[in-house]
Amino acid sequence: MRQTPYYVFDTDEFAKRAAMIRAALDCKGGRRIPLCFSIKANPFLLHRLPEGLDHVEVCSPGELEICIALGVKPESIIYSGVMKEKCDIERAVSYGAGILTCESIRHAALISEVMLERMPEGAHEAGLVEKKVQVILRLTSGNQFGMSLEDIEYIISHPDEFKGIMVIGIHYYSGTQKSLRKINKDLQKIKSALTGLKEKYGFEPQLVEYGPGLCVEYFEEDWQEREKQALDEAAEVLREFAVEYPLGIEMGRFLAASCGKYYTQVKDLKSTGDANYAILDGGIHHLNYFGQRMAMQVPPISIYRAAGVEFTELPDTDYTLCGSLCTVADVLVREVKLKKLELGDVLEFGHCGAYSVTEAPALFLSRQLPAIYAYSKEYGYECLREHIPAAEINLAGKKL
Repeated sequence: MRQTPYYVFDTDEFAKRAAMIRAALDCKGGRRIPLCFSIKANPFLLHRLPEGLDHVEVCSPGELEICIALGVKPESIIYSGVMKEKCDIERAVSYGAGILTCESIRHAALISEVMLERMPEGAHEAGLVEKKVQVILRLTSGNQFGMSLEDIEYIISHPDEFKGIMVIGIHYYSGTQKSLRKINKDLQKIKSALTGLKEKYGFEPQLVEYGPGLCVEYFEEDWQEREKQALDEAAEVLREFAVEYPLGIEMGRFLAASCGKYYTQVKDLKSTGDANYAILDGGIHHLNYFGQRMAMQVPPISIYRAAGVEFTELPDTDYTLCGSLCTVADVLVREVKLKKLELGDVLEFGHCGAYSVTEAPALFLSRQLPAIYAYSKEYGYECLREHIPAAEINLAGKKL
């Protein structure tokens, strides 16, 4: 048994998931809707990207460096992010990122400035632009991301102010865990914006990048059936939209969630009053489920016991599963009925392949960061990251 705590990301499951989504999105007549993986959901899945993915969305300079280190095809990168500095844009452009997003007029100006500075000396004065970078303009959904339709119109209607960019489309994402009703509402908003842009400026997009934010069922036993139904219902309206517009779909959570499992060992068992506590060597600093409320929801859990040690025939026991942090907040599950636990048992938490590994507060209380493994039938288990002592990161001015 590997040293706990650790994650395992199943790249075969990732490929299977991508293939399922790909099959649902493909249109009649062979038309293909491009599929983009938002790597913020899980950068460790870049280790083996499956066929069927056309783009990866990169939302920070750090994510870009991960892509460069792993040799991700630069033309497949959509470089996004709400805060871009000039040096970030220069790095993305120099690597050859295929598409950049603009979330403000300033973004458009900075990207254009970078491209103009890359022109040969004298070419700008002569009115020449050797190469423009392709950009998509992000339409806001009512938060800090993207820009108003008025700002999008300004960029499209003032090409002389942004000579280094070629606007090829728009980008829209309004959140995660969405219903079909919300997806339809999103598509109507996009259609309305595109209709106005065509009528006013003759603008016709080459790409409409949209994140449907399909719902992941973390706490339901029939999650596979529910998620497949949600995918099929959404795919129907997305295919209809794609008849009229050059749609591209981006997904993170829905692609990655089912690919991950987290393993943590029982280190202590005790009862206080009516409550039975299992103290684990992991905790909320490693594991996080979207929609978990006060640890009342129960995700998929399996128990692994040391070889040769049998499960008792005693009735199942109610447990509160707690982590290793010195805070009352470190409760993974408030109440769950399990086989009677023993010290050394390893608990497997499923459906945690999206966000959890990077979103949880890993540095809190200076516990070690979990190890990371990838698994596939062809390559077996591959260690992507050893355990990392968080104390080394939290120690000011010295090294351990």
